[in-house]
Amino acid sequence: MHRPLPPLTALRALEALDRLGSATEVAEEMNLTQSAVSRQLKTLEEQLDATLFLRDRRSLRLTPQAEAFAQVAREALDRLTEGALALRLDPAAGSLRLAILPSFGMHWLVPRLPEFARAHPDVTINMTTRLKPFNFASEPFDAAIHFGTRQWSGTQSLPLMNEAVQPLASPLLLPEPITPAALANMPLLHIQSRPRAWNHWFEIQGLRPARLPGTSFDQFPTIAQAAAHGLGVALLPDFLSTQDRAERRLVPATTLPSVHLGRYDLVWPTDRAMPPALRLFRDWLAQIVASDTEASCPSSKSQPIGRT
Repeated sequence: MHRPLPPLTALRALEALDRLGSATEVAEEMNLTQSAVSRQLKTLEEQLDATLFLRDRRSLRLTPQAEAFAQVAREALDRLTEGALALRLDPAAGSLRLAILPSFGMHWLVPRLPEFARAHPDVTINMTTRLKPFNFASEPFDAAIHFGTRQWSGTQSLPLMNEAVQPLASPLLLPEPITPAALANMPLLHIQSRPRAWNHWFEIQGLRPARLPGTSFDQFPTIAQAAAHGLGVALLPDFLSTQDRAERRLVPATTLPSVHLGRYDLVWPTDRAMPPALRLFRDWLAQIVASDTEASCPSSKSQPIGRT
């Protein structure tokens, strides 16, 4: 069945106009003249038989319907780009498209990947960071690193690591550890993807502070830097703060042991056949987890919270 599709250049022009907001900037990005961009956009309107743009003397704006279509075009172009990259690399065992959490990926996964590359040189792993929830059906990922306890429908998972956290601060801010009750009156630093992490930590200590004000951040490296400069107390994962604690840029804010507030999992969808590259990666991670479990027997309190 023949399905006429809009020209690729016209779709790129539409996506760029939605993102950049200016035909001049679109022309610069696409290395075209403004008149050529205008012709591409006019061609798109004619082929779709729809009004896509609101024109006046100084600007060219997308209609609400065109903005929605531009998002569809952006997702399709992204998938074409990733597909072309995978085809160009052409690994013998295929490629794996993996969504990762930036801090966990940088500090736990990436240092271990050379071992996987030596064992499976014919597999290519393409990683993209994601902080917010997404849908396997709408984004081109084979698997994802997930934090929390909420189970995605239509998926299977492999547990990777429980995350132990503890309150840390600059020694200039807290020369000596304090009690949890006193800690509730300190400036607390929050991570945006886990807005109730501090609440859960205090609940584990048997406290329910009325308010926990403080500055919020979107990633752990930033919040660790803020704590090291004395901005407040941060609730940081142990595996991310090892060096800061060893060099005493950060010190424990209390004498209490670390607690578990969640777990990292490898998650993949079950509505499609598992790619060979994912199967190899999953089995390799399972061996890593088994080895780590044998090497350490953590004993700390556990209370699950949401994902990040």
